[in-house]
Amino acid sequence: MSTADTHAGGSSAGGASAPFARGTVLALLLVGAALFVGLLWFLGHSASPANNGGGHASGRGLNGYAALAALAQEDGYTVARTRSESGMEQPGVLVLTPLPDADGKAIARIVDKRRTIGPTVIITPKWQASLLPRKEKRPRGWTRINGVSLAQWPGFADDVTVSLNGEKGAQGHGWRTADGRSGPLPNDKLVVSGTGQALVPLVTTSDGRTLAAYRDDNGYYPSLDRLADVEPPTVEPSGPEGEDGGRNMDLHPVILVFEPDLMDNYGLANRPTAMLALDILHAAAVDSGSRAITFDLSLAGLGGRPNLLTLAFEPPFLAATVGLLLTLLAVGWRAFCRFGPPRTAPPSIPPGKTTLVANSAALIRRAGRLHLLTVPFVDALRERLVARLGLRRGAAAEQVDPLIDAHLARLHPDSMPFSIAAAQLAAAHRPADAVRAAQALHTLEKDLA
Repeated sequence: MSTADTHAGGSSAGGASAPFARGTVLALLLVGAALFVGLLWFLGHSASPANNGGGHASGRGLNGYAALAALAQEDGYTVARTRSESGMEQPGVLVLTPLPDADGKAIARIVDKRRTIGPTVIITPKWQASLLPRKEKRPRGWTRINGVSLAQWPGFADDVTVSLNGEKGAQGHGWRTADGRSGPLPNDKLVVSGTGQALVPLVTTSDGRTLAAYRDDNGYYPSLDRLADVEPPTVEPSGPEGEDGGRNMDLHPVILVFEPDLMDNYGLANRPTAMLALDILHAAAVDSGSRAITFDLSLAGLGGRPNLLTLAFEPPFLAATVGLLLTLLAVGWRAFCRFGPPRTAPPSIPPGKTTLVANSAALIRRAGRLHLLTVPFVDALRERLVARLGLRRGAAAEQVDPLIDAHLARLHPDSMPFSIAAAQLAAAHRPADAVRAAQALHTLEKDLA
């Protein structure tokens, strides 16, 4: 009995020390990590759809610039799209396509910051467009032209005026460049042109209105000068630091495209216009020494706010993220690499006869069956006294009880006879009476020892 109890207790302790298999715990950790990574990915890609009919590099409607981005990529440029100002700080050409009511001061801040980073191309808006309903297998993002809306950007290039010439007799009749190239515009009756100081025209109308130009701001832009058929300034290496012959060699150009049909999907349906747009980007890129072009989406209404995934891997939170990952790695390693002997929990039921008897008594008491033990208790006590007094074994109680009473009377005349105490216990039904009678029999047994 003791051996069996000890074995059972050991099995229980072993089971309590490892409630889950190591493979199960590892699977739970991997699934939890995968779900956490999925949550971070969702937070990092929760921006609104880009092909929404807007005038930006992801728009596939007439007023979008997806064709320009695709054309540049096919020509070997590295094309990227950004929804934040941090993405505009990369080297290479930056193309801005702001909304008509964009913040002019924000545009000016971006352009000023990029003067020493790379060229900036600003395309002014013109068309008001709306998405076409998707039916008859019409591609997503196609738009309908509803009207015209010119740029209103106070705080940026306030010395430049943008105008729409739609008067009869003042039609644009297409575009032309200084080297003699020309091409049509989608709508000659609605042509946007610009005027201002220090503008060097790149593309004009037949009557001389400026459709695209770059700023003459003391920078050195030989490729743009050649495209505009302007004699590049003479470079003299004897100038001050950062300057040659009065030109600031660290500046990058600012190109203003007043007529968006020179670069939007509407205008790039014409091959000469598409080649002209690519030439303008190429001239800007050559002077910057980079083959990268970034199209901004934030000023076109698709700006993205910082999310947890972005912030976690950017300073100053990058150090905290790396520390957390290293801590998790260390905790996981310590969890799977135990040190020292294993600690097992003690068995819930200690082995031994005393504990077994105590547990059995508690079970009987809880079950309310104490009165069923009185007769077996008397019989067991009688058998022990028979063996102790040397009486005949197997005799009936009526024969044995008088002999036990006689022996008890000789030793302890004042004691209660055994037969009376046994009868009281056998007749007891309440727990208190049974316990009292059992204690009396136990005292008689000690007296006869």
